[in-house]
Amino acid sequence: MSRRRRRRDAETFSLSFLDVICCGFGAIIMLLVLTKIGEPGAIEQASIELRGLVAALQEEIYDIRGETRILNRELSEKQEQLSKERERIARLQGDLSDIHGEFRSSRQLSEVNEIVEGALVAAQQELSEEMERLLGREFQRDESDLTIGGIPVDSEYIIFIIDTSGSMTSFAWPLMLQKMEEILEVYPKVKGIQVMNDMGNYLFSSYAGKWIPDTPGRRRVIINALRNWRVFSNSSPIEGIQRAIRTYANGRDKVSLYVLGDEFTGGSIDEVVDTVDRHNRIDAQGNRLVRIHAIGFPVMFGGLGGGRSTGVRFATLMRILCERNDGSFVALSSLNR
Repeated sequence: MSRRRRRRDAETFSLSFLDVICCGFGAIIMLLVLTKIGEPGAIEQASIELRGLVAALQEEIYDIRGETRILNRELSEKQEQLSKERERIARLQGDLSDIHGEFRSSRQLSEVNEIVEGALVAAQQELSEEMERLLGREFQRDESDLTIGGIPVDSEYIIFIIDTSGSMTSFAWPLMLQKMEEILEVYPKVKGIQVMNDMGNYLFSSYAGKWIPDTPGRRRVIINALRNWRVFSNSSPIEGIQRAIRTYANGRDKVSLYVLGDEFTGGSIDEVVDTVDRHNRIDAQGNRLVRIHAIGFPVMFGGLGGGRSTGVRFATLMRILCERNDGSFVALSSLNR
């Protein structure tokens, strides 16, 4: 009886164990089936995301390649510009060496000039003493009467305002350079020089608002730079005169403006005269802040640069301005040296 019961219990246990095992395997199979069902959607989504990422990376590569080409082109331009600047520096160094050589060779001449200047000062002092003895102690020499050819040359600073229009640069430029050198020779030594065109543009932008120191070397550099100076001009000196007065007239320094041109294409002459009067005020002693001189080149009168009337208007304007601003107007009769 007990043996039969044990046998039944063993069979029951074995069947139950098999049921559990089968259920476990069934659950695992079900999980695997469910997982396989979800995989295609996940794979498709991952594939879409990867394709989008690849497209974005390709677009970034295209952008980077474009920027690289632009940078390479800019680099080539900068290298070319650097090469030109190096050539320019080399030329300037050569010019500087030439100036140094000329300076060394002119030292003896400078010493002679100093001796001559000393002798002239002594002679002037003796002359002043003799004039005082003859005319009395109350006599005072008019210091403003320092003229050469009717042009006062007592200024400490000089500004050139040059018409850079096509008529001047094409027909009068060599003569203009000659007159520049002649004017500079009239002033053996000044405290500062400036060169602008009739629009108020500076020959040397690095000296804008400042004075170019006066040395023989700087004078040569100015003339050499002027030889190839070509900037826009409206053939009206009013802009350059206004800028020069506003920038450099302070009422303390003696400043002279030299206007070099051939025509006036602006509006009313009276309006220009009134504008200059407002800027170039009269001080307590009745003197203007700056003197205004002018040289007229007869380009228009020779039929080379266009209408004759603009040349007449320039001469009229500058004659009035020079007369009202303590200066002199010189009209050249020929373009020949």
